Amino acid sequence: MNRTCLVLAIWIAATDIFCVAASCVAESTNAVSIDFNRQVRPLLAKHCYACHGGDVAESGLRFDLRESTIAEADSGLTAIKPGDPSASEMLRRIQSHEDFEQMPPEGKRLDESSIEILRQWISEGAEYTPHWSFQPIKRPMVPMPKQVAWMRNPIDGFILSRLEDAQLEPNKAADPRLLLRRLSYDLIGLPPSYAAVEEFVAASSDPMTYDQAYEANVEQLLADPGFGERWGRHWLDVVRYAETNSFERDHAKPNAWRYRDYVIDALNSDKPYDQFIREQLAGDELADGNNESLIATGYYRLGIWDDEPADPEQARFDEFDDLVTVTSQGFLGLTLNCARCHDHKIDPIKQQDYYAMVAFFRDVTSYGERTDELSNSQIDLSGNDTVAQRAKIKNEIATIKSQRKTIEQSGIAKMDGEDQRATEGEKRKEVLDAKLLRYLEPDQISEYQSLHEKIRQLQSKERDLPPADLTLGLAKCLAEPPETFKLLRGSPHAPGDKVEPSFISLLDDAENQYEPEIVRTERSAGRRRELANWIASEKNWFTARVIVNRLWQHHFGRGIVRSSNNFGQLGDIPTHPELLDYLASELIRYEWNLKPIHRLILTSQTYRMASIDQAAGLASDPRNDLFWRYDPRRLSAEELRDTMLATNAQIDHRFGGPSVFPEISDEVKAGQSRPGEGWGTSSAADKARRSVYIFIKRSLVPPELSVFDFPETDGTCEARFLTTQAAQALNLLNGSFSRQSATKLAELTYREFVIDDVASVQTLVSDIIPRVYQRPANSFDLEHALDLLTTLDRKHNLQGINAWQAYCLVMLNTNEFIYLD
Repeated sequence: MNRTCLVLAIWIAATDIFCVAASCVAESTNAVSIDFNRQVRPLLAKHCYACHGGDVAESGLRFDLRESTIAEADSGLTAIKPGDPSASEMLRRIQSHEDFEQMPPEGKRLDESSIEILRQWISEGAEYTPHWSFQPIKRPMVPMPKQVAWMRNPIDGFILSRLEDAQLEPNKAADPRLLLRRLSYDLIGLPPSYAAVEEFVAASSDPMTYDQAYEANVEQLLADPGFGERWGRHWLDVVRYAETNSFERDHAKPNAWRYRDYVIDALNSDKPYDQFIREQLAGDELADGNNESLIATGYYRLGIWDDEPADPEQARFDEFDDLVTVTSQGFLGLTLNCARCHDHKIDPIKQQDYYAMVAFFRDVTSYGERTDELSNSQIDLSGNDTVAQRAKIKNEIATIKSQRKTIEQSGIAKMDGEDQRATEGEKRKEVLDAKLLRYLEPDQISEYQSLHEKIRQLQSKERDLPPADLTLGLAKCLAEPPETFKLLRGSPHAPGDKVEPSFISLLDDAENQYEPEIVRTERSAGRRRELANWIASEKNWFTARVIVNRLWQHHFGRGIVRSSNNFGQLGDIPTHPELLDYLASELIRYEWNLKPIHRLILTSQTYRMASIDQAAGLASDPRNDLFWRYDPRRLSAEELRDTMLATNAQIDHRFGGPSVFPEISDEVKAGQSRPGEGWGTSSAADKARRSVYIFIKRSLVPPELSVFDFPETDGTCEARFLTTQAAQALNLLNGSFSRQSATKLAELTYREFVIDDVASVQTLVSDIIPRVYQRPANSFDLEHALDLLTTLDRKHNLQGINAWQAYCLVMLNTNEFIYLD
């Protein structure tokens, strides 16, 4: 028995998930039925629901309900007659060329292939099947394709069976050198060392040794601290992480970095995902809560905050909308925010559902609801005794200051009008220091000075305490939150019916039917704990699907569902729904630990495929929906910056801590409303830290990140664009960071050379190519270097180190450096 068959046999015995009976073997068929969810519903949603959907039903016709489409409409006609396309008014209208009756009435007409899909669907009975994501997870049998020897684990069964049905061949295995580079960037966002690559390539001569070497690299990289730094950034995109408020002043959110480090630590330690959810949504309400869970509540403080809203009540409900949006899309893949003003136009989500979730969040205070914005948002983790002592001292100081102010006001009342007005502004202290005592009685002066001394002594005692260990988080809640009402048209000035906290009715089936058991505490309403438990439950079939889809997305460049934040009816249909359910059920089987799912994906043959073109695949599946190859990709903004630092040996691998400030030119700062305000300075060592530790100021993102598609941070980001544009080339060639990186690389690798002495140039090339590309130099590299250095000498009068710096800059601009595979 060869190794592949042995592995499969072990897997069959261990998990009992392969269907080995002949009747269960997946076979292709020529009679392909129309898939309603994959082919028909998207057409109806795109072309019909706006006028004939849940919100609007012109002529009494709704295409989101089968009963409506097969019933007689107000016009006396039947839109769809199951089994009889010729008698279906819908088909006649979409093919009509008469302006007064053609459908859709405006916009692009349906093409012939779409019309044919509808015709065949009607012929087959026009059945409506429930939307795929609105159904519970069902653990599927793993298909057994014909080419079973190709498989390494169950993932390959799902992928290969679909490829065989489409008569496509999977790509061959990736080149070992490219595969290890892919794996390293994928897991830690950095290239492997040249030595590691050479060792891996050497192991490839023997299949069994090669597999062992690959799996060892997988384990090593999963355990690397860089794993959390790389994958933590993916989660930070989802939760719109930034360290400032946005809007005109864009002030800093102190200690937001503690949340960033919490995420990185959680992923490195493989914190179970259900616990990860509970800590972020209700870390302050958990019975077993700790400092980590309190830091996790920084989740609530990451959004934008308007410090001077024109309509404070509207701004407050915009904050709730932000929480509903990021929570529903981030954890559930549902656009619940679309039901703020009315029932969801496409999905079966009521406006009642939206405000029921708002009700869960009503104990969440606004970031700056009190005069001191830190009082709501900074949690002191110093320890109960220290915190209590500090609170006692602050309360005593506040009481004494109030007494002192009473005396001050009695003196101010005797001053002339000009001085009185001055004490109402910034000059208050100046006036009081100079003139107050002359307006006080002797006993008042004595008492005033005594109070001042008491404050001084208390402040001295406060300084003697250990310094406050502050984190951004949910420091203050409302134990008795205000009532929640459904808002007419989403306006807080037009309240409707009262709404209580309850779970989304979409999941309210017999298995999931239960009401929140809310237990109020002295500090909070106790609601968010119930919401967190519901979202983190294995009975909630959205949660597991959404997170395993995100894992797949970041391993393959796109999710099994491309719209990672939208599993609703306007989202993309999963290309492999059974595989998605299999991975979701595996996550639950592994008690919500994510690393086993990473491991399963990474050890599949699907992941290990080459990314080369294939004529048949490009012709029939140009988007690679069936995964006949691994898609090549450009490095992300952070990967590109970090790789430059790693290549020139400048990168600082210190873990965690306050954010750092790279250099930004005055020209870039000029784009702010207050140029340069809020941007600090960092040491040279700090500037060389990994990009995940850069201070994220919403109005001022460093160009080396922004031009390479760093996400917009005002809202949740499901997937980054990976564009190719002129600004990127300009930044790489002329940007200060890339030019400084090239200079450092040149200084690291330079040795004196003579252009006419090929051996001296070859020595340089043989050193730099492995550093930049993780492969040995070849004859083309030498030829390219000679041509470029000669041109720099003869046309631009650049020799020696200056010419070598220019060459290094070119190396950092090549496709081989910027792209994977």
